[in-house]
Amino acid sequence: MKAHAGVKPRPFPRASARPASSGRIAAAFARAASENRAAFIPYLTAGDPDLETTAVLARVLEESGSDILELGVPFSDPIADGPVIQRAASRGLASETTLEKVLETAARIRRETSLALVLFTYLNPLLRFGFERAAREASAAGVDGVLVTDLPPEEAPAYQPLLRAGGLDTIFLVSPTSPSARMAAAGRLSSGFLYVVSRSGITGARTALAPELEQTVRRARRQASGLPLAVGFGISTPEAARQTALLAEGVVVGSALVRVAEQARAAGKSVSRAVGELSASLARACAKTGSPGEKRGATPGTPRPRRSMERR
Repeated sequence: MKAHAGVKPRPFPRASARPASSGRIAAAFARAASENRAAFIPYLTAGDPDLETTAVLARVLEESGSDILELGVPFSDPIADGPVIQRAASRGLASETTLEKVLETAARIRRETSLALVLFTYLNPLLRFGFERAAREASAAGVDGVLVTDLPPEEAPAYQPLLRAGGLDTIFLVSPTSPSARMAAAGRLSSGFLYVVSRSGITGARTALAPELEQTVRRARRQASGLPLAVGFGISTPEAARQTALLAEGVVVGSALVRVAEQARAAGKSVSRAVGELSASLARACAKTGSPGEKRGATPGTPRPRRSMERR
């Protein structure tokens, strides 16, 4: 990957002191582990089709058994995303969703839920907004971590300290094609969790897990130094979530949820119900023993008992 304008290519970092993540992300993984399950991590594109819907769906996702929410920033050139999330990004941009408005919505979600929040973004929106300002305002909004999809470890030293200074976890991606050096650097630079891309290519729901996923997870675990692993890209069914939960500490689902919302909206059906039903089934599937999951996946419309609304 080419360096972004104004940033000189750097060698892989020798080391990065990873502070213990003691906030909501760490608590979410600890709680899931204590219940013998993987953390369920859904993704929403903010502003799809408007920010009010995003805030409503965040509450639905919590009530359906979610632990951490990835909140996507719409971007005009989402090179890592497949057609479902590309369409969602287009709808978000059409509703004039900016990074500033996403952070305002994150603050609302923080007030209304106890989900851990990860800002899922490309680098350019942060650069346009101002990296230091973005870190400061994200932290003030109650965001817990940031994942910059197109920020490789080589370029991270130019930005990571600004996010850490804001008290934000920094989450990096590794994939089946990541060389050992890049995977090791991503492991050192990450806090909160290390995101394992399940297969090469773009996001999008798949009917089966990639055959090389188990090997990719083993490679990532050797470099993660005890950090939780969350697997995403292509997980769309409860069975795929169940298999992934046996390999990793977190299961990420994006395109399948965005697609079911899109389909419900087109059919004039309840988007909240459609998203709630699918997310509840996925959350139940994250139980590592295959048991019912102890309070996981409440019936949509029947709120779970809220966890304490701790603030940063």
